Amino acid sequence: MAEPKTMAEPKKKIRIGDLLVQNEVITEDQLMTALREQKNTGRKLGRTLIDLGYVDEDNLLNFLSRQLEIPFVQLRHFQFNNELIRRLPEALARRFRSIVLADQSGELLVGMADPMDIFAYDELVRVLKVPIKQAVVRESELLTTLDLVYRRTDEIASLAEELEDELGDDAFDLADLSAESESAEAPVVKLLQTLFEDAVQARSSDIHIEPDESVVRIRQRVDGVLQEQVMKEKRVNSALVLRLKLMAGLNISEKRMPQDGRFNIRVKGRSIDVRVSTMPVQYGESVVMRLLDQSQGTLDLSGTGMPPRILERFRRLIKKPHGMILVTGPTGSGKTTTLYGALTELNQPEVKIITAEDPVEYRLPRITQVQVNTKIGLEFATVLRASLRQDPDVILVGEMRDRETAEIGLRAAMTGHLVLSTLHTNDAISSAIRLMDMGAQPFLVASSLLGVVAQRLIRRVCDNCKADYQPTDQERVWLDGFSRDPLDIAGGFIEGRGCYQCSNTGYKGRIGVYEMLELDEMMLDALRRQDVSAFNKAARRSELYRPLGQCALDYALDGITTLHEVSRVTAAAETDYYEEEQLPTLELPE
Repeated sequence: MAEPKTMAEPKKKIRIGDLLVQNEVITEDQLMTALREQKNTGRKLGRTLIDLGYVDEDNLLNFLSRQLEIPFVQLRHFQFNNELIRRLPEALARRFRSIVLADQSGELLVGMADPMDIFAYDELVRVLKVPIKQAVVRESELLTTLDLVYRRTDEIASLAEELEDELGDDAFDLADLSAESESAEAPVVKLLQTLFEDAVQARSSDIHIEPDESVVRIRQRVDGVLQEQVMKEKRVNSALVLRLKLMAGLNISEKRMPQDGRFNIRVKGRSIDVRVSTMPVQYGESVVMRLLDQSQGTLDLSGTGMPPRILERFRRLIKKPHGMILVTGPTGSGKTTTLYGALTELNQPEVKIITAEDPVEYRLPRITQVQVNTKIGLEFATVLRASLRQDPDVILVGEMRDRETAEIGLRAAMTGHLVLSTLHTNDAISSAIRLMDMGAQPFLVASSLLGVVAQRLIRRVCDNCKADYQPTDQERVWLDGFSRDPLDIAGGFIEGRGCYQCSNTGYKGRIGVYEMLELDEMMLDALRRQDVSAFNKAARRSELYRPLGQCALDYALDGITTLHEVSRVTAAAETDYYEEEQLPTLELPE
């Protein structure tokens, strides 16, 4: 490829349409059609030609690269320097569809979606105050990259400082601050707006605001792992807590007791439901917010990542007219997503569905959803008992917490209702035993329980920085003892090296791992006899039962996740999958 020429001198106007016609990339008629379309839509000519199908995007960008003697850079594989990027303000980067890529001996290499935009070029030279070289980049990749690299951490820190200055040295009056915050320009409001925008941009599921002795920590959970930002302005915590309490309709004068609430906000055109939990701690009040994106559309089972063989069996179970189906796993393992997916498939005009939830996370049309309220005695058992008088076909109970709820649910499953619920157990096999430990009668469990799905969430390897990985000797020994069948690991596995797209974690996104247990006659007979050992043996001998670790290993063999994630899931779940031998444990690095 030719050396990119320096673009420090003024450029002459070049018409891309004429160039494409002269080089027979498009015809004159296609150009005229594209120009008429451009006049109607206001889009750039290059994008219009691509949308009309007259030219492929890669072919167009390669053509521009050759004609202008500038490189074509694929941002997906580019290693960015955050200090260089921030030399160009985010507003200008988005306006001119540009990003600073590298410093080449005093000249900046700038990627542009439209390198023929003379006005944008002149403005970039003026703002950056140094000669620039151009590179052409895909517009779609550029927009995604801008969202990833322009995080709001600096803006959050700046607004925290501004709020600290406004509060002054004396203790602030909460009532005065509340009145001042009514202005959209108040620093506390801008700080919260920026915090939510950054959280949505980073795909955070939770935001933690934690006061310490001399700092405030803001931590965001991304793909199940917390990322921390520390602010020295300790006193902003009280202002943030006050504003969040007002938004959630909580008692702003009560600081000694935990409180729960919720509110809805719109961030970048998306409707976000925010569940707020406050708790008094040593240095003030801690706030944790769960973010639920209501604009993602209808939840469905196909989007859960459930393996096809398990998905088919689970769909068959939920279509049965009566019985109980349990979904188990620790907090944050995706149980609610699976159950809402099942309700979405069952939600038909001829089916009456009632739910008892704590809290109601997603609002679903046509479904009667009841919010449990323990303060007034509206418990799961109370709602469940009342639901049976509402002529339901399907009942969802948020959680089997006690004997009364379990027994009412099991009896409802016996008397012609399909009951869906969750249970906090490590695997599918222990769930039936847990019901009996809670006090449910063995005959009720054996008569009503259809099946159990256990699940976890594991992190996906980042597609942008994944690379081949060969297991260590220790990992190979662990793998040899993991499966009944010999594993084909000649091709090795993969790992993420870390890049800007995954915040240098090597992972981006999560996927569910599942095990499913359908009860057969041998298991049911063991339950009636309360023979735990016989039940465990019968379950593990079932041809359809595959443990969680096996599902996770399938993903590792398919290049979706890493061996480290497999070992983490396996360590969290029950490890003695086989009758007489213990699964070897792989020690995870610190």
